[in-house]
Amino acid sequence: MQKEEKAKLRLKVAEADKREVGRGIARINERHIKEIGVSYGDIIQITGRRTTSAIVGSAFPSDMHLDIIRVDGIVRHNAGTTLGDYVEISRARWNEARKVVLTPVQKGIRIYASPDSLQASFLNRPVSQGDIVSTSTYNPPSQSFNSNLMFEEFFRDFFSNPSLGLGEVKLAVASTVPAGIVKITEVTEIQLMPEATEISRTEVPEVTYEDLGGIRDAIQKIREMIELPLKYPELFNRLGIDPPKGVLILGPPGTGKTLLAKAVANESDAYFTSINGPEIMSKYYGESEQHLRDVFKEAENNAPAIIFIDELDSIATKRAEVTGEVERRVVAQLLSLMDGLKSRKNVIVIGATNRPEAIDNALRRPGRFDREIELRVPDKAGRKEILQIHTRSMPLTPDVDLDELSDRTYGFVGADIAALCKESAMNVLRRVLPNIDMKEQSLPVQVLDKLRVTRQDFEEALRIVQPSALREIMIEVPNVTWGDIGGLESVKMLLREAVEWPLRYADSFRRIGVEAPKGVLLYGPPGTGKTLLAKAIANESQANFITAKGSDLLSKWYGESEKHISEVFKKARQVSPAVVFLDELDALAPVRGGASGEPRVTERIVNQLLSELDGLEELRGVVVIGATNRPDIIDPALLRPGRFDEIILVPVPDRGARREIFKVHMRRMPVAPDVKLEELVDRTDMYTGADIAYLCKKAGRLALREDLKATVVRKKHFMEALKTTEPSVTDEAMRFYQNVGGELKRKGSKEIEKSMYL
Repeated sequence: MQKEEKAKLRLKVAEADKREVGRGIARINERHIKEIGVSYGDIIQITGRRTTSAIVGSAFPSDMHLDIIRVDGIVRHNAGTTLGDYVEISRARWNEARKVVLTPVQKGIRIYASPDSLQASFLNRPVSQGDIVSTSTYNPPSQSFNSNLMFEEFFRDFFSNPSLGLGEVKLAVASTVPAGIVKITEVTEIQLMPEATEISRTEVPEVTYEDLGGIRDAIQKIREMIELPLKYPELFNRLGIDPPKGVLILGPPGTGKTLLAKAVANESDAYFTSINGPEIMSKYYGESEQHLRDVFKEAENNAPAIIFIDELDSIATKRAEVTGEVERRVVAQLLSLMDGLKSRKNVIVIGATNRPEAIDNALRRPGRFDREIELRVPDKAGRKEILQIHTRSMPLTPDVDLDELSDRTYGFVGADIAALCKESAMNVLRRVLPNIDMKEQSLPVQVLDKLRVTRQDFEEALRIVQPSALREIMIEVPNVTWGDIGGLESVKMLLREAVEWPLRYADSFRRIGVEAPKGVLLYGPPGTGKTLLAKAIANESQANFITAKGSDLLSKWYGESEKHISEVFKKARQVSPAVVFLDELDALAPVRGGASGEPRVTERIVNQLLSELDGLEELRGVVVIGATNRPDIIDPALLRPGRFDEIILVPVPDRGARREIFKVHMRRMPVAPDVKLEELVDRTDMYTGADIAYLCKKAGRLALREDLKATVVRKKHFMEALKTTEPSVTDEAMRFYQNVGGELKRKGSKEIEKSMYL
């Protein structure tokens, strides 16, 4: 089939949508489509340093008035262009392919795939010799594509049908019959060579910007710092300034620091070399420094170049703190290479670390590492982007909801989400493994058809994969909901306003101009559900839950306790939104001035808590919840507005609350018809939630004591349990808690003033 070439346009290359990577789509706006005389679904020719082709797609609404073309990293590589470059587009002259020969892109990799799976992956795809193609999609063979088929309907099938048994594999087009741009159809013979050939051994970008999710701002910053100086050094010469020499990427493990450096190297088309600490270290005098000089010399000879130093803190630690002479000399050599007498043109150093405080301060100044870019733990939108990247070649069933998964994976970094997707796929393999004959060279299509990742696979994977950003300090992700807590409706409402709304609806608070509370203190008799409320609000707020127990924070070493508290709040800022829960706050922060002798550990802890709650470093997206049954001995400085803004009494449940608590605990308990709920409610006045929970457990044990094969719990068991279960709170104790609440803030200023003279 032949088409006449019409007008040509020059458009700027932009980043593609992450879901469309490997699909060969070029999105341009309707005005440009009309100018070159094509329609949606037609094939266009894209010319940069080389020529390739793509399928025309409609522009996103935000791009309607922009002169850009959105293509993925594979199409950019095929066209010999990068982001920000200009390419020439026109209507393509193409023929129907009679034969297409594909090979792996890397030497040493052997790939086997059936002709049916290749046909399904590349049906209607335009290709030419030397192109790289990806098997990341599957189009049903029965559906041919032409200009009469609506573009969006066609690509809806593209998105919903994964590649048949191949996953995401990059292949090179070794040859086509006829030559030039051809379109793969149902009659095309596709041949896959098992090993790479000379023509396919090309530098294929392993990582592009479309492979990075949740760090859009960091990508923009690093492009300004690195791509511009390497691609257009004349801009800096014209302005009379020196280009940046280094960028330091900070962030928790697994957030994509190394991946970002690789993507920058691929997208900027620069020579890339990396330095690993163990490789340059040597026991012989001067060899470590020589290795560093060799790396910089090699980069300079291949400029424009990027030198990537992973785990920078391992080779550039603070010289005042290390004991070895070799480490000091390595740091000194790195300083002189980055800022020595000899100027190095078009060589940029990228350092990555998750311990910036351990790096020598001399490196962290302009002229060496000019800018520091922090990669944070991704938010909900970022997690969805990462999930889209890792599932774009996975055969998902319709019940897999990426929005729901992004909601539930708070605290997960990119590496955690990748592990989650791999673990869910492994669950599928375990399910079909009994049907696989290990003696067969290839798997039958019937087995491959069963490889579908379901919602249940992700549910099982979520039980295994834990967020690495919180692994050091978090015990578990709370699974307590409001439905697990009976009664206490007024307390729940206050917690929603003080904790859940600021974390989930931060934009509303900014719009009204109201600052969110920093802390909430729950106080009341033991057993009323203070800890349970804290877990429930963390779950309902979709926030990370960090517990700080006294045993974890207190230390016999001077200064260690304060350091532990600082680390807890530092981690909470990194993984915000987060809830920091301080249980038994009275043990951690009693009134200062009461202790005698040294060291006064609790006084230093109170001081550290005060500085963290209301210090120079502002808490954003972090709420502190304290729980205590002795609010009268907590240091009053913590109880003023701006620290613990809300002081909430969790009372003994009233009649209605007791009824709801009984319903919660009887939800899974088979009770006999003679058990009257209202009677139990009447007979448990002044019982706390913990008392009622114990009463139900005791009744169940009594039923089993009577008969191990019992199937129901009867009224007599509850009555017998009531005889041995007394309320844990008296009227006098409840009056004390009701009175102390009003006095806490009023006496705050007097207590602070008094403690100054003790």
